[in-house]
Amino acid sequence: MKKMTLFNLSWPIFIETALFMTLGFVDVFVLSRYNDLAASSVNTANQAISICTLVFTVLSGASAVLISQNLGAKKKEAASRIAALSITFNLLLGVIISAVLALFSRPILTFIGAKGEVLEFANEYLIIVGGFLFTQGLLNALAVIIRNHGYTKLSMYVTVIMNVTNTVLDVIFVLGLFGCPQMGVKGVAIATTASRILGMVVLFIVLFAKIEKPSIFKLLKPFPFKDLWLLLKVGVPSAFESFNYNISQLVVTSIVLNCLTEVELITKTYISNISMFFYVFSVSIGQAAQILVGYLCGAKKYDEAYKSGLQAFRNALIIAMGLEIVGIIFRFQLVGIFTDNQEVISIGAMLIIINLFVEIGRTANLTVINSLRGAGDVFFPTGIAIFSMWLVSTLGSYVLAVVFGLGLNGLWIAFAADECLRGALMLWRWKKGKWRSKSLV
Repeated sequence: MKKMTLFNLSWPIFIETALFMTLGFVDVFVLSRYNDLAASSVNTANQAISICTLVFTVLSGASAVLISQNLGAKKKEAASRIAALSITFNLLLGVIISAVLALFSRPILTFIGAKGEVLEFANEYLIIVGGFLFTQGLLNALAVIIRNHGYTKLSMYVTVIMNVTNTVLDVIFVLGLFGCPQMGVKGVAIATTASRILGMVVLFIVLFAKIEKPSIFKLLKPFPFKDLWLLLKVGVPSAFESFNYNISQLVVTSIVLNCLTEVELITKTYISNISMFFYVFSVSIGQAAQILVGYLCGAKKYDEAYKSGLQAFRNALIIAMGLEIVGIIFRFQLVGIFTDNQEVISIGAMLIIINLFVEIGRTANLTVINSLRGAGDVFFPTGIAIFSMWLVSTLGSYVLAVVFGLGLNGLWIAFAADECLRGALMLWRWKKGKWRSKSLV
């Protein structure tokens, strides 16, 4: 078990998260050189994939909390048993989900609202990436186990390998280099899947070489129903929160597909990818805070956990605002990376300005909610999420974008209102301290 501090945990997770986000960014960027609608289709297909990966979040996200708390309480065997349980269930559920996505890709995309060229492109992508989605489930489980033992650098190195592999294959397959035919969306799908398979194999090697032994699966006999119950107790509310977010975003995507213009669809795709880099630090600091707070709560060091949660929020907010301000200054150039369509650039530049208010709230959500989860307090964030995501974000998006005719500006205003409301409530919950009584070990 390596020594844990917020900084030591955060910076490798930041690099890993940034590179992982870059995987999607590269996909969209390379496809934007090929066809704007092809780039948008990948974003549409990923809406369905994101919802399905939430099943993996039920176990891997919960296992992160339980592993860190058990390690903090010096219960190594219990942590190993939960790791084995997480890997096993992510694999089983992943195979089932992969089969469903591959077999029913077209009906799923039609239900979302995809049509025409977007439907055809997205279907090509979903059959391949969705059909191998079980690899993402295993990646999630393995990365969580490795990180929660303090080995965040190892997980980072694997993501570097995945990123390089995906980028090289994207360029070769999509643009048709070295005699390879131009494969478009299919090429991106193959590159994404190949990089995930490689990453999964390497993570298995790292796990069993540095942290655990293959014999951990023997700990599942007799079957640990109590551990499964704890995983579900933590994981289901957390996953339900993410599920609501992704479903609400799916509805928003459907609104864009059915009520707004093709130009606005393309713009939303590009700005969504750009905005990822404004909150990448918040994601990594939030994940580090969850590990650290879980470990400290397992060791009953609640005052240290409280300070760590607030420190995570302050640090993430300073960095996120700095990045957002730089983004506002260079907003036209940022959108211009993807396209030379002046209408897209103009709309996108305004969205980057509005996005400042989105990031203020999102920073609180990404850091404080993760701190609450690390402490075992999962029901409050979920309840607030259900209320805010649907009434403020989703309904607000429709009212502002369609009824009041504000288009994408209306969507982003609704997103900002949702994030800021939830962020304020999460900070209130953290300062009230009710999470101190939620420890799971």
